[in-house]
Amino acid sequence: MGKHKRSAVGALEHLVQRGWEVVAVVAPEQPGLAGPEQRLDMAASRHGIAAASDDDLYAAIEDPGGARIDLEDVDFVLSFLFWKRIRTPLIELGSAGCLNFHPSPLPDIRGLGGYNVAILEGLAAWGVSAHFVDSDFDTGDIVRVDRFPIDPADETALSLDIVSQERLLALFGDVVDLAATGEPLPRIPQGEGRYVTREEFEGLRRVRPGDPPELTERRMRAFWYPPHDGATIEVAGRTLTLVDRLLLEQAAEANRDAGIFS
Repeated sequence: MGKHKRSAVGALEHLVQRGWEVVAVVAPEQPGLAGPEQRLDMAASRHGIAAASDDDLYAAIEDPGGARIDLEDVDFVLSFLFWKRIRTPLIELGSAGCLNFHPSPLPDIRGLGGYNVAILEGLAAWGVSAHFVDSDFDTGDIVRVDRFPIDPADETALSLDIVSQERLLALFGDVVDLAATGEPLPRIPQGEGRYVTREEFEGLRRVRPGDPPELTERRMRAFWYPPHDGATIEVAGRTLTLVDRLLLEQAAEANRDAGIFS
């Protein structure tokens, strides 16, 4: 269960290459701006794996006789950047557990906005996590956290996502390979953690009159992830994304690399 993301496709490819039997893949119905190399549904189709919605899975659990997907003898339910809350009885479907792969270090940052917080608060290290799923978001027992140094004075949300997805895919491979040996996975209770709400997230991106220049600069980098709204400022009733010379130069470099130039 995952997003249209290059790393999510890589996770599925890893399972197939290691000989896992994948009975179904849940991916977004709409591809948005995702290219073929990011399309989880297309990767599933290449390997003859059934596409499903999470509603299909819940229905198959509740009425196995009328389901088009066979969910008998499932060992694991795997969530890789899946964007919805996974509920009982799907959490309990896998005899060995339901695992989520989260692009933030747990329990430091749960929910959304991790990259943004890391840059805004000048963190010197970041991380990605594998954990068991429970009834809440990102609170289940930890299997493993991979922490690594970052430069908060240079990162953008986009650049931190790119490196984090590479680390998350590597963590996925390590954890599922360990699971395939039959050895019990570690289960470390999380304890207290931080959850970024949607309201807090929107407040963090907002540039206000009188903000110190260094805070505005950090906000611009912390929310730079085209085509999503970046750091926002209100002008004449309109919400605009704020960029600086450095971000414009990065955009120009990306265009040149893609062969788009005058």
